[in-house]
Amino acid sequence: MGVTYRMRDASGAVVFAVVTEVIAGGPGAQHPSHQHTCVCRSEGLSMSSRYLWLIFSATSAISLCTASLPALAQELRLDTIVVSPNRAPTKVSETGSSVTVIDEQTIEEQSQPLVLDYLATVPGVSLATPGGAGTETSLSLRGAPRRYVKTLYNGIDLADITAPQVQTSYQYLLTGGITSMEVLRGSQSTLYGSDAIAGVISVDTLGDIRPGITHIIGAEGGSFGTASGIYGLRAANDAGKFAANIVGFHTDGISAAAAGTERDGYQNLTGDFNGEYRFNDVFSVFASGFIIDAEAEFDQDSPKPPIDDPTSENLNKTRHVAGRVGFNMDFMDGRLKNTFSVQGMKFDRRLHSVHTTLGEYDARYEGGRTKFDYQGSFEATDWLTLRYGADHERQNAVFSDDSGSLPTDDRMHDTGIWLQGDLQPIENLFLSAGLRRDEHNRYGDETTYRLSGTYLFDQTGTRLHSSYGTGFRAPSLYELYAPFAGDPTLRPETSKSFDIGVEQEFLDGALVADLTYFNLQIENLIIYNNATWGYEQIDGRSRMSGVEASVSYDVNDQLKLGGSYTYTDAVDQYDVRLPQVARHMVGLTATYKPAEKWTVSGTGRIALDTTAIDGSELDDYFLLNAKVAYKPDEDKELYLRVENLLDQDYQTVRGFNNPGIGVFAGFKMAFQP
Repeated sequence: MGVTYRMRDASGAVVFAVVTEVIAGGPGAQHPSHQHTCVCRSEGLSMSSRYLWLIFSATSAISLCTASLPALAQELRLDTIVVSPNRAPTKVSETGSSVTVIDEQTIEEQSQPLVLDYLATVPGVSLATPGGAGTETSLSLRGAPRRYVKTLYNGIDLADITAPQVQTSYQYLLTGGITSMEVLRGSQSTLYGSDAIAGVISVDTLGDIRPGITHIIGAEGGSFGTASGIYGLRAANDAGKFAANIVGFHTDGISAAAAGTERDGYQNLTGDFNGEYRFNDVFSVFASGFIIDAEAEFDQDSPKPPIDDPTSENLNKTRHVAGRVGFNMDFMDGRLKNTFSVQGMKFDRRLHSVHTTLGEYDARYEGGRTKFDYQGSFEATDWLTLRYGADHERQNAVFSDDSGSLPTDDRMHDTGIWLQGDLQPIENLFLSAGLRRDEHNRYGDETTYRLSGTYLFDQTGTRLHSSYGTGFRAPSLYELYAPFAGDPTLRPETSKSFDIGVEQEFLDGALVADLTYFNLQIENLIIYNNATWGYEQIDGRSRMSGVEASVSYDVNDQLKLGGSYTYTDAVDQYDVRLPQVARHMVGLTATYKPAEKWTVSGTGRIALDTTAIDGSELDDYFLLNAKVAYKPDEDKELYLRVENLLDQDYQTVRGFNNPGIGVFAGFKMAFQP
């Protein structure tokens, strides 16, 4: 038997290669249009005194600002519109689900080049990165690993079906051109099918566009031999709009292995487009697509601790190409809506390794996904809207390497139908109930459902919200049929998810606070058995529970503050803590405009009480990022930003480095011919 190289992601899973209205081509949403309106809104702590001081200081600062600065007259607060909870435009105050929106203004204020940098600030999200940019990053949502998170890019499913466990490689997502991100928490399989056990992340690139043609250019450079750039094209008229972007990113990187000195570089070239056009009040069309071409160096995770052999070479090459087209047909003055779409995606991942003692190893993983989707809605009465749909998805994958085993070529398909009712039986009470049935050609049937509700007390600005849902994750083609490792008898993992919370407004809506309890249980677990070198299904369940707290405060036109805290208790089927999920996560944001053309912004992230894969404790850390920007006018910006301002030396994966302090300068401008 030949030697098999295994690359693992930050969670320890085997990864053989790297691998107001609706957004255009959004997640089956009706209908493509434009973006969000404005947003206004323990047990035995093992934290060191310095981090207690940091949390206390941050809390005190916000409290002092609240007390000392005058509460100015607030404009009428326009409720944020979200799409992901109901696959249709919905006011966030009218959904019982927990959802966080990262809007275009937030993205522009921070100017971070990677999507992961923004997701890291969302309540419930934890990240573990074995190195710098481009390394296979593990994301968890409410303690559940990324294979339980559905991720959509302009409505296109990003999950790589050629991966051992179908999941999204978030490290390949660049921020350039993105106008919004929604993070929907809780089991959502009723609307989204397989993999949406912990939640759904939706990324969109078609926001508000000024009439005419607009060109956007930007560039940035700085530490670690890093350079990035973007060219964007925007066009809009009364009937439609279009956006396209070309984004490039390159870094010489750092040594991923903590014991090494050789840099592990990363480069990425991404192109995308998104557009819509309405012919009349009845018929409109939309289309979107993207290509991601990335190459990343990495260090092996074996032996432990990982070492950086300067004579070895480890390289990941990835190409993802995808597209989605569809049309809308509206009848009965818009009360009856219909959306038809088809999407396709091709994956090509290659792993190349050269080792002084083990020799050379090459593997290739190719696959494709095609999905046909119909979604309809009918406003039956003023208080009842019915939503319904059907989808059919086909997957195929080919696994080949030079270990001596024959290439594996496998495929499967799934058909799902769903129905949801959105009700408003009385004023300020909003309820939703949905049911889904899936028919899979490999493992049979699966039924899921979801309930949610919210009630707003107008007099006090208090909103109660809650949701309960079930979900499932279908076994991947690799888990079923991979040489030596696959088991064709595997059945889906299933889940139950519950959350309940309260949102409270203060100061005429200038300050909004939310407190939510969550509980997630996953059964019929599929695990990789290191003793048998294969996947198997076991009894028992993993459990994740905790509390999410968030606050946002628009002090005045110059100062905005935000913060979040997440407590997560996540254990596996043996009641052992899940690794690389911080028990305590704190996120801080601040934006200050000292003068008309100047903006100072900052973000902070604190992680406390985290265990490594080997069960040992990882050090606590506090990351602080800052940016100073000068805008001569609305279409031009010069900025300087700093990452890891305190130059923290920390690890989120045992034995792997993270970048120290980094300084970057850049510009961005827009112009019309």
